[in-house]
Amino acid sequence: MNPYIPKAFPFDPDHKGHFGKFGGRYVPETLMPILLELDEFYKTIRFEEAFWDEVYELSEHYVGRPSPLYHAKKLSAELDATILLKREDLNHTGAHKINNTIVQGLMAKRMGKTKIIAETGAGQHGVASATVAALMGLECEVFMGAKDVERQKLNVFRMKLLGAKVHAVESGSSTLKDAMNDAIRHWVTNARDTFYIIGTAAGPHPYPLMVRDFQAIISDEAKKQLVAQKFDMPDYVLACIGGGSNALGMFAHFIEEEKTQCIGIEAGGRGLESGEHGASLALGKPGVLHGQLSYLLQSDEGQVEEAYSISAGLDYPGIGPEHSYLMEEGKVRYDNVTDDEAMDAFVWLSRAEGIVPAFESAHAIAYLKKIPKEELQGKTVVISLSGRGDKDMIQAMDILKDRL
Repeated sequence: MNPYIPKAFPFDPDHKGHFGKFGGRYVPETLMPILLELDEFYKTIRFEEAFWDEVYELSEHYVGRPSPLYHAKKLSAELDATILLKREDLNHTGAHKINNTIVQGLMAKRMGKTKIIAETGAGQHGVASATVAALMGLECEVFMGAKDVERQKLNVFRMKLLGAKVHAVESGSSTLKDAMNDAIRHWVTNARDTFYIIGTAAGPHPYPLMVRDFQAIISDEAKKQLVAQKFDMPDYVLACIGGGSNALGMFAHFIEEEKTQCIGIEAGGRGLESGEHGASLALGKPGVLHGQLSYLLQSDEGQVEEAYSISAGLDYPGIGPEHSYLMEEGKVRYDNVTDDEAMDAFVWLSRAEGIVPAFESAHAIAYLKKIPKEELQGKTVVISLSGRGDKDMIQAMDILKDRL
């Protein structure tokens, strides 16, 4: 059976896109017909073999799947545990984002759209969207916060090289939240010929469901690879979280495993007490942002607060609605890692295994040192290495100049 065909999970949303009380469609009337059209179209192709055969062909021969499950032997020896890295960093374009954009690009073509738009924070989703647009002959515009444009210059150049137009968004905090605001505004007035490829498992229904479905291949492969390589089912599965797509992809096929604890790691920034962080599940409250009800950072008056992280991909003030549901249901544990802890892990993994992780992924690696040693000893841990650190080199050179 084609492994890319989505599985209907027990925690799928209802027909209106609600995971419990979270999710839904909280959008202006002008957007509702567009979303209903997309929802109906997705229902027709969600389990259609011919469509997923196209996904299979591109994923295997263009993206480079399956991505390896790598036994990190030096980390394992140091921690007296079995540490396995799901190498999404080895995908074409350097991260898990391409898993999603390949499918949404094919959907855009099927729906007769000639243009795609995307929002991006760290630039990896923007690059993946621009890549798919180039491959499929679609026009592409990417909205990116001006602050992120500055700290992710390499990815901005890559998008332009691929033929995309990049809009530097100056409003608000000039980061991912504001890029998404502008992308949605553009979409409302250009929906006739434009498909919006949302990069994370957030936004109005059906996007959280779609993106989770498209990223679930990560855990489907990992589970099969564990068996093939004769490893035990994991005691822990770790993934970093911004909006939450790589984490949901990594957790999807493990959540129902009785012995497995899935743990999502948010951006602790400069520490939760500092007020400069991206820990919306730890310190947020339920509210509406970008068409969904979920946990988000907000003031007592309900104003959305600015998120912060050293990682451009984790400084989103909200979270995908499925994560809010999974936290409240106790199905997934959530914690956070600070900038300093993530940078220590960035160096640690680079020197121990010769693998330079993205700043986002370094948050998940760092969590290995937050699990008590006696709790970790003898256990099996699978970590989503969601992206590679090439994009972060300019930032890393400045941060680590006095340390290396």
